[in-house]
Amino acid sequence: MGNVEIRKVGNRKELCQFVQFYYDLYRNEKNAVPYLFSEEIDTLRRDKNPSFECCEADYFMAFRDGKMVGRVAAIINRRANERWNVQQVRFGWFDFIDDQEVSAALLDTVAQWGRERGMTQMAGPLGFIDTDREGMLVEGFDQLSTMYVNYNFPYYPEHIERLGGFEHDNDYMEYLVKVPDEVPEKFSKISEMIQKRYGLRVHKFTRHELLDEGWGREVFNLLNATYDHLYGFSRLSDRQIDKLVNDYIKIADMNLLTAVMDGDRMIGFGITFPSFSRALQHTRDGRLWPMGWWHLLKILKWHKTDIVDLLLIGVLPEYRSKGANALIFNDLILQFQKYGFRWAEAMPQMERNEAVRSQWQYLESRQHRRHRCYRKNI
Repeated sequence: MGNVEIRKVGNRKELCQFVQFYYDLYRNEKNAVPYLFSEEIDTLRRDKNPSFECCEADYFMAFRDGKMVGRVAAIINRRANERWNVQQVRFGWFDFIDDQEVSAALLDTVAQWGRERGMTQMAGPLGFIDTDREGMLVEGFDQLSTMYVNYNFPYYPEHIERLGGFEHDNDYMEYLVKVPDEVPEKFSKISEMIQKRYGLRVHKFTRHELLDEGWGREVFNLLNATYDHLYGFSRLSDRQIDKLVNDYIKIADMNLLTAVMDGDRMIGFGITFPSFSRALQHTRDGRLWPMGWWHLLKILKWHKTDIVDLLLIGVLPEYRSKGANALIFNDLILQFQKYGFRWAEAMPQMERNEAVRSQWQYLESRQHRRHRCYRKNI
C-alpha cells in the first residue's frame, strides 16, 4: 500500500526493534506508562510464553523511507476460538504514527495472515490471553495510564472508524475510586452478616501457603471458573497458571491479597498491587538498569505511592448473591487505609457487566477511562 513497507519480525534484534517502537512513539506523552521491556520481550517469545501451547503469532513492522512507523501482532488463540466457536485472528501490540496508510497496511497484513490460516474475522486489540492488555483507549486520554492497560493517542480510534468494516465488539470501563476514611456501612454490615449466616471468612495467606502449598495455583483455577463467561476468555492451562503465580504471587504484598473461604474451600479472591505507573515513568524505556529498579523497589517495599491497583477480583457465581464481594472489599479497604493509599484504580470491567460495575456506587468513584475492542469480517 503506497510506499509503506511491511516486514515480518524474524530474529531477536528485530523483536527488540518491534518492542522499542512503543517507547519511542510515546516518549513525550505524560500520561503513557512504559511497560517493562523484559516482560514485553518474554511475552512475545515462543520459548518464554506458555500461551504458545494454544496460540500462534507473527509480528509485523511498517516502514516508510527506511524509518519504522508502526507495528502489529497477529495472533490466533485456538483454545479461545474453540470455546467461542469462531475463526478469529486477533490484532495486538498495534501502534502507529498518525498516517492512515500505515494503520491500514498493518491491519490488512493481519487480515491476510488470518485468511491464510482459515480465519474469517479479526478482532482487537487483544493479546494472547485475558491477562494481557486488551482494548483500544477511546476515553480518558488525559488520565494517567497503568502498566496493565493499553495507552494510545486519540487518533487511533479515528483511524479504525475511517477504515470501515469494523464494529464495536466490546467495551471495558475503568474507575478511579477514592479510598474512604472508614469502611462503608454497606460493606461492614454485609460482611458481618454473611460470616454469621454462611460461615464465610477472610483468610490472609502466607507466601509459603501460596507458593509451596499450592494455594497460589488455586487462585488462578478459581479465575478460570469465575471468568469463563467473559468476552473472549481463554481458559488458563497449568503452565500458564504457573507463570502467573511466578509473575504476581512471588512479588505480591501478602497484606494486599485477600481470599474468602467456605471451610477449606477458596470461593473468592482479590489481588491488588501498589501502582507502579509513576515509578515506571522514571525508567529508561521500561528497563530496570541503571536506576529503574530503585523506583520500583520503593513501591514494592515502602509503598511510595498514593494509588493502589485492583488487579483481579473474582467470586464463584454461587457465592456472589451471598455478598462475598463485600468481605473482600471490607478487608482490602482496611489494608489500603493502613498503607495510606488515597485512590484505587479499578481495572477494566466489561460495560455489560452491570453487577460488577454497580459495586462502585457505595464508594466515591468516577468512570475515567474506556477501552474498546473492534471486530471485522475478513
